[in-house]
Amino acid sequence: MLTHLTINNFMLIDHLDLQLKQGMTAITGETGTGKSVLLGALGMALGERADGDRVRQGCDKADITATFLLDDLPAARKWLIDHELCHADECLLRRVVTKEGRSRAFINSQPVPLQQLKALGEKLIDIHSQHAHQSLLSKHHHQRLLDEYAKHQTLVAEIKQDYQQWQALKEQYVLLRDNASEMNARYQLLRYQVDELDQLALENPEEIHQLEEQQQTLANAEQIVLNSQQLINICNDEDQGIRPVLHQAINLLQSIRPQTDELGTIFELFNQALINVDEAQQVLQAKTRDIDIDPERLQAVEQRLSAIYTIARKHHVNPEDVPSLHQQLNEELQQLSGGDEALIVLGQQTQAAEAHFRQKAERLSQQRHIAAEQLTKAINGQLQELSMSSANFIVSVATSNDKVSSAGIDDIEFLISTNPGQSHKALAKVVSGGELSRVSLAIQVVTAQTSQVATLVFDEVDVGIGGGTADTVGQLLSHLAENSQVFCVTHLAQVASKAEHHWQVSKTLQEQGMETNISELDESHKIAEIARMISGNGLSDESLAHAKLMLEEAG
Repeated sequence: MLTHLTINNFMLIDHLDLQLKQGMTAITGETGTGKSVLLGALGMALGERADGDRVRQGCDKADITATFLLDDLPAARKWLIDHELCHADECLLRRVVTKEGRSRAFINSQPVPLQQLKALGEKLIDIHSQHAHQSLLSKHHHQRLLDEYAKHQTLVAEIKQDYQQWQALKEQYVLLRDNASEMNARYQLLRYQVDELDQLALENPEEIHQLEEQQQTLANAEQIVLNSQQLINICNDEDQGIRPVLHQAINLLQSIRPQTDELGTIFELFNQALINVDEAQQVLQAKTRDIDIDPERLQAVEQRLSAIYTIARKHHVNPEDVPSLHQQLNEELQQLSGGDEALIVLGQQTQAAEAHFRQKAERLSQQRHIAAEQLTKAINGQLQELSMSSANFIVSVATSNDKVSSAGIDDIEFLISTNPGQSHKALAKVVSGGELSRVSLAIQVVTAQTSQVATLVFDEVDVGIGGGTADTVGQLLSHLAENSQVFCVTHLAQVASKAEHHWQVSKTLQEQGMETNISELDESHKIAEIARMISGNGLSDESLAHAKLMLEEAG
């Protein structure tokens, strides 16, 4: 249950610190005092949309904290444990909204996404607003109400997931089937390309560099041999060769007297030069012996390179990337090679997914028919108490295996006949505004009895109701409060008189502007407020006596 609500700088509220109790609490006040502002603040703490316009004028931010006891909220406690946010037997929700419209959400002092705050809030409080009867005109809302009443949510969620999986497989199957000709053409092209690359058999990009070096060597073999021989001759020519000249230089150097350290250094340099020339000559001779003037080999190398370059140009890749292209195309070919088999397997998977969906959907449909009878009976019972004895309400469940959706195989709609002998029609076509309010209240009271949350909020659901019916509404809400915590924003004295606790909303003019206040009424002030609701702003002895009598009868 909700035990504590702190509101700071929200709309016309400066600061409120409210201790909340079990049972039924009535929230009343004169027209225009903002009776629903308290529920607006509570809704914001529960994750409803909020913007900067709700921040009190002249303030930087609105700050709202709601505290709940988890004793009677196993679903909420489990949610907190699953999200590692459960700290004790209490749960604190906090929402901060700045005047710029930025929002922050907290659960047990830990920052959380707004979606998590809203998901938890739905497990803590069930809010029934005065506008709920408008949603009764939506068939989608009818389905949700029936499934919530029957506690089908888990099965409904499973069916939605099964439906989505079935549709995804079906889409893949149709795409594969309809594109079979295109895929076959792609397969044939890949088969040709892979065969061509298989024949090329280029597995290592380094082969290209090796071939290019061979091609350069073979193409210039004669010139290389000729130049190398000339260099060898230059080294050994008896008259002007490098070796004989170096020997002559060394002999001259050795004949100089006296020998000094500088001459020794020069001798070493000449001697090293002679050694380098000998080594260069040996390398040239070995290189010349290895060079093979082979036109046939040159032709083979050039043909190999030409084939590689042609394939690379055809596929618009660099020659070095041909091996990776070969692997890529081959993998795609392998995937397409089992096209017919893949289509068969995918078709079988699609049929299995559909069968799985329909099996669960039929089970849900059977349960919905049973729940619809129970809900129909319960709502008609409430309509009798709300002075609509001539009305007959039906929760229609039309099942069709040809019309399926993520919600199953049922078309659910609330129908009503307001007069005996009149055929059942959609609510929008039959009931008036006041009647729709009473139908809405009957539905909300019935569904609230099966709610898994411990706190129920009714925001002026008694609009358009008066007289003895209003007294019945008060009794219904009081009955709900025996097992739940109930808050009711009302303008009816008959309803407010049934509440165990009574809060009055008022507005006062302060230096900074109008301010909303909420105060809990004691017995004498409760009598005065009930009297005001009976007679208007002016109090009389008769209205006070009537109010006192109403409270005594309710007690």
